[in-house]
This record gives sequence, structure tokens and C-alpha cells, in this order.
Amino acid sequence: MVNSNYNPDVLNCIANLSNDEVFTPPELANRVLDLLPQDLFKSPDTKFLDPFSKSGVFLREIVKRLDRGLESQMPDRQLRIDHILHNQVFGIAITELTSYLSRRSVYCSKHANGKYSVSRFNTESGNILYANRSHTWENGKCKYCGASQAVYDRGSEAEQYAYMFIHTDNPKQFFGNMKFDVIVGNPPYQLSDGGNGASATPIYHLFVQQAKKLKPRFLSMIIPARWLSGGRGLDAFRGSMLHDDQLCVLHDFENADECFAGVEIKGGVCYFLWAQGHHGDCDVITHAANKVVHSKRPLLEAGFDTFIRHNEQVSVLNKVKKLHEPLLSEWINAGRFFGFHTKIEWDNNHASGSIQTADGQSFIPMTSKKSDPTSVKVYIHGGECWVNKANIERNSDRIDEYKVILPRSGNPGSTIIGKPKISEPGSCNSNTYCVVLPPKNKLSEIEANNLLCYMKTKFFRFLVAAKTTTQSTSTNAYEFIPLQDFSKEINDNALYKKYGLTQDEISFIEDLISPME
Repeated sequence: MVNSNYNPDVLNCIANLSNDEVFTPPELANRVLDLLPQDLFKSPDTKFLDPFSKSGVFLREIVKRLDRGLESQMPDRQLRIDHILHNQVFGIAITELTSYLSRRSVYCSKHANGKYSVSRFNTESGNILYANRSHTWENGKCKYCGASQAVYDRGSEAEQYAYMFIHTDNPKQFFGNMKFDVIVGNPPYQLSDGGNGASATPIYHLFVQQAKKLKPRFLSMIIPARWLSGGRGLDAFRGSMLHDDQLCVLHDFENADECFAGVEIKGGVCYFLWAQGHHGDCDVITHAANKVVHSKRPLLEAGFDTFIRHNEQVSVLNKVKKLHEPLLSEWINAGRFFGFHTKIEWDNNHASGSIQTADGQSFIPMTSKKSDPTSVKVYIHGGECWVNKANIERNSDRIDEYKVILPRSGNPGSTIIGKPKISEPGSCNSNTYCVVLPPKNKLSEIEANNLLCYMKTKFFRFLVAAKTTTQSTSTNAYEFIPLQDFSKEINDNALYKKYGLTQDEISFIEDLISPME
């Protein structure tokens, strides 16, 4: 029997269609709009812009709020709708398809001048624009978004992903230098850069920066949260945002599924409110582990260069810093320490092959088993191989030492750091791993094992988690980690006692970090 009361919102359905385009569910769009002063929706003069409209959900929900808010001032419904759509609500679509979706959501017609449009315009686009832009190539990259010419210079018949709003030096041009009170939306997050696998370059920060150039009174966006502590090419953006005291509200979700059902976004997502003229601390609302924690604090704590997600992390980190100990980051070496990249090419019988050099320009012969006394074991992704020691040109003098190697790709939802291991004398590693060893001294076997035990503690991985939110655990992910006396056994209880952690802090670490074998 059909339930006649079931009337799903089509934009909810669209939001769950695909991971390729992250569409915004109506409920989430309304949570973002709730951040704004609600008097904005009672003024016939407030102007709203979504400069990266996909389904049109933000514009549609803004129209609904204005319709209610202006009812007493403009009792005639059609005159009210005409005023709202012609004078208050504006959008720029990201593709031709989303321009039709957005107009259908807002005007009830994909053509704003069509006979089914709820308010008749003189043009097909109305106030929701779209134009097929091209990238501007300079040295193989787009000067506006950094897109790879090799990937996106593919003719006008294919989608260029040259988004209108950021592919211009003058974002005011689209609506005749109009002054917008509110800019709001959910921009595209990244573009494929032509690298291995799903390699991509973030672009969402470009939309934030472009929106700020329009000097709105309020700016609110949903973006990936990885910018808070890391992210490729985001250092300058992060510094600018964390030092901007006009950022007054931040909702931080460690699990993106709480906002976008079924969509995986490494490091989670966030949405924020930026208010012109606000100066002071930020209301930080952290959503994690089925808990919501409110705090009012600066985004950049004194003595730190990155955002710290949890209050408990701030407290523990300050206790660690008080001892002024040397840091493990001084022992971390990039994965090409021994001169190998990650690429492996096996012959058909998988008995021999070659491993790529660090510069990516050549290959070194290798075997799957030790072939002669001069062979050196190389730890690679998924196992090991063997190469002649004479072919190892970088740091070959450290091959015959005990080392600890850390995967460069971590596991934020579980162990945090992947699975570190001992690299015994007579072995080295490819760029799959970072190399951990003292700059000058040697590690004994006991010290190497105690260092490995330290890495497996919840305390250690808790400090790493404070610095990184993504799978890529670069060397700076270990900048909060103090060195220990590795001649002694190390465990969590001893570390908790050493740094004077409270029971609440210990419980937070124990609940947040999974055990590790």
C-alpha cells in the first residue's frame, strides 16, 4: 500500500545521489542559515548571493524565509515573491546542469522567462547566472584555480570546471557592482590534478577568498575541515582565517556523515559565520563521538600555529609544552631519505623488477628475495624488496642501524599513524615511509623497540591527532611530540603521570584513541 502522506523533498534526494558533487541537504542548508541574524529575512533591502549554486537549495530556503518575514510589509503574495526574486536573491551556478536545477528550485522553471516561472524575468537566467568559462593557462596551470592544463584543456564540448566566480579578477562584475549583505553556500571542494589515483587539489579556499573581496556583511560556507590543521597548499589560507577575528562561529564535524549522509570527506567538514565588524573570540561547536561541545575561544591558541579541535587537547598540549622537551620532529626524515620513490614495477614472474628513484627520473633493479650478500632489504608498500647496496646513494651510512619507520599515509579514524615498524640493520625503505632516527647518534635495539612502543601509546597518537586530520601524516604532524628516554620502557600510565594529566583528560584520550597492537 502506498503511503500517500510521504512527500520527499526532491533536494534531499539529489543530495544523496553521488559523492562526485557534494549537494547540500535542505536541513543542513537551514542550519547554516540559522547562524545569520534572523532580522535579515524581515528586511526588503537585504541582498543574498550563492555564488556556487548546485541544487539551488540555499536560494530556495532563503526565499521561504523572506516570504514569511516580509508578509506583514507586503501582504500581496505575488508582489512579495516578485520583489524577493528580482531584488533580493541572486546566484551563480557551477555548471549548466546546476543552473537548470537551481532555477527549477527557485523559479519553478529552468527558464526564468518561461510560462511556468513563478515570477517572470526578461531573460532565461533571471538572477541565477551561468556562463561556460575557460581556464587561463600559465606554465601548464590555470592562473585562477591551479587546474592542470593536461587534464582540463579538453575542448568546449566537455565540462571545463572553470567556475565563474573564481575565474575572474573582478567578482563584482556579475551583478553590476551590487553590494551583497550575505554570501552563503557550499562551494566545490577540489579538482583532480592528474596525479596518481584520486590525487586532487583543494579549491574551496579560493571561493572563500573571492567572497571576502565582495565585502559582504556576513559570509557563511560549508567546506572541508582539513584546512584547520593541514591540507595541501592551504598554509596561507589557514593563517589568514585563524588570525581573522571576524570569524565568529565555527561548527566543526569530525565525521562528514553527520552533514552529508554516505559521503566520506577525510578530516570532516565545517561551516562558519564570518561577520564584518565582529572582533573577539569565536563560538566553537565541536561535533564528535555523538557529543556536541560548545566553547568560546580564539581559533589560534597562544603558542600554536594550527587550530586545536578539542579543549582537552589544548589542556594536554599546554602541559606537555611546559616541560620544554626536545621534539620527535627533529628525528623525522622524509620518506625519500634513502633515495627511493614509491613506484614499483614487477616483472611478470614477480621475482624481479625495478624501483623508482626519488627524483622520478630513473629506476633501480630489485628482486623479491635476497640475491647476494650485498643486497639490502627495502620496505615498500605491501611488503619488501631487495636492491644492491651500491645503488643506494642517499644516506647509505645509516642502513646498518636500527630505525623506526612510519607510514606516510595514516589512518585518522583508527590508529592515526598507520602501522609503524622496526627497520633493522641491513634494511631501508621507500617513500611509503618516513624514517625516524636521531640526527647524529645511533639507536640500540632496545631504544628502537621502546621508541616503537611509544608510538603505539594512546598518548602519542592523541598528540598526532591534534596536529592532523587527514591520511597524509607529513613530518610536521609530529611537531607536538616530545622525545623520551628510550632506554626505558614507555607506556600510557607512565606518560599520564609524567605530564600530570587529570582523570578527565585521561578519560578523553582513552575514549578518543583506539588501542593498537
